[in-house]
This record gives sequence, structure tokens and C-alpha cells, in this order.
Amino acid sequence: MINRSSLIENKNMSKLTWFGVGGCSKYYFQPSSEQDLFSFLKDNNMNLPIYPLGAGSNIIIRDQGYDGIIIHFNKLKEIFIDKKGVITAYCGAMDADVARFARNHLRTGLEFLIGIPGTIGGGIKMNSGAYGSEIKKILIDVTAINKNGILKKFKVSDLKLDYRTNKLNDEWMFLKARFKSNIGSKDLIQKKMKEIIQSRKKSQPTGQKTGGSTFMNGKDFKAWQLIDASQCRGLKNGGAIISNKHCNFIINENNATATDIEALGEIVKEKVFKNTGKKLNWEIKIIGKK
Repeated sequence: MINRSSLIENKNMSKLTWFGVGGCSKYYFQPSSEQDLFSFLKDNNMNLPIYPLGAGSNIIIRDQGYDGIIIHFNKLKEIFIDKKGVITAYCGAMDADVARFARNHLRTGLEFLIGIPGTIGGGIKMNSGAYGSEIKKILIDVTAINKNGILKKFKVSDLKLDYRTNKLNDEWMFLKARFKSNIGSKDLIQKKMKEIIQSRKKSQPTGQKTGGSTFMNGKDFKAWQLIDASQCRGLKNGGAIISNKHCNFIINENNATATDIEALGEIVKEKVFKNTGKKLNWEIKIIGKK
């Protein structure tokens, strides 16, 4: 049987997302270990959808809440390295922490992770990339678990990672991943990471309630350029605003609701399509009841 003391009903999710908005999850579970997660899934007999949550950086949970189970992976964050320099990270580990771990062990190739605001699990799901690299360039394989507690290892080729997508069935939740790295100079690694941090601060609205890049780039366009050309920079809806610093970011400026933010995104999509004929697709994940 499920340990009911660890399963929270009607958990308010707003404080667990970077936007700081959203309703309640019908159930919320935060595993303290791999075994805790395994036991929960084996014992769970509720026929409800499950959504894995990491840092909450790239998600809108609608105001009406999520009618299922949100499993929060943030305590599953161990990182370690073997003698060959292969780095294993649990999927609740922050991308930036994995970059720092690699630096501290004199391993290069993972510096770009310092500029990605999220966890390893979300990074793999979206094939996150920045500053000239992306997850699929460093990923070896990932161990995933499904809602029945069955474990399976997938090679990077199995995932068919592409721009902000993977082809794995949504029944699988990422648990831990292995990454390749190379021997490097700590000073050079640190220098590159510092440059990435400075570049991000200059170009993006850091330190604000935002969800990262809002829309995906197309094969022949940058989302921000279309948004800017459609006079959407600084556009407001309720308490939400399109960032003046980088117009592919929405900011919760003044106690916005999830509805404010989603509606603002839809207004931008409509304006861009009307002005350019191009369709923008959300990069931010939106879950919950309308």
C-alpha cells in the first residue's frame, strides 16, 4: 500500500514553479530516494495521469490545477563520476550543478549547462541547448521508469533527440543519465562558464518570475525576431508582460495568474501569425485543466 503520509492531496503548486502561478495538483509526491519512487509506483493503484516535475522553470500549471499526480524529482539529485570520466546525474539535479561538478573534477564539455535554468530530466526531455551545444552531444544513455515502476535504459539514439523534442513515449519518466566528458583545464572551464553566465545576464531577464524561452525557434526564423517585428515587446495582459530585455520571455510582473500568462502567449502567437504568416509553438509546457 502507498504510504499516505508522503502523498499530499490538493497541493498548491504555485510556489514550485518559476512563474509563481498555478492551481493545485490532485496528488503530489516527492520521493526521497530511488527506492522510495520505485515503491510508490509499484504500490500506486490510482488510475491517474502522472507528471514529473523538476525545477519548475519551464512550465505553466493552469489555475484550475492538475487532475493527476505530480511527482517532484528535486530530491533525486546525486551526481557522481567514474574512473573513465563518465558523469552520472540523477534527473532532479540542476543543470548548473552538473556543470560545476564537471568543472570541479576537471572535465570539459558540459559548460553550457551552466546557462540552462532547469534540471537534467527536463533538459533531456527538451534536448536543451545553449551557447553552441545541446544535451544530445554529451548524453550516453538514460535510465527511465514508468508508472508501473518498471526500469529501462535507453541509449541516446533511442530517444531521437531533436530541437526541443524527444521521441520517447510519455509513459517514461527519466530517472538518471550518463554523460561523456573530456579532461580539461579548470581555469579554462571556469572562464567559459563565467562568459556564459555574463552573456545570459546581459541578454535575458534573470532574477525575475519567468519560465525561460516561451516559444521555439523555427527552421528559418528566430522566435524573438518575429515577436519583435510584430510589436509585441512590452505587451501586457493582466499581470503578465513580454520582457523588454528579451521578447521571447514572459514575466510575471504584477501578481499574474497562469491564465494571464497563457493568454498573453496566445495573443503573441496570433499577432505574429497575422503579421508574418509564421506559427509559433510553445516551448514552455502547459498542463492542467482549462
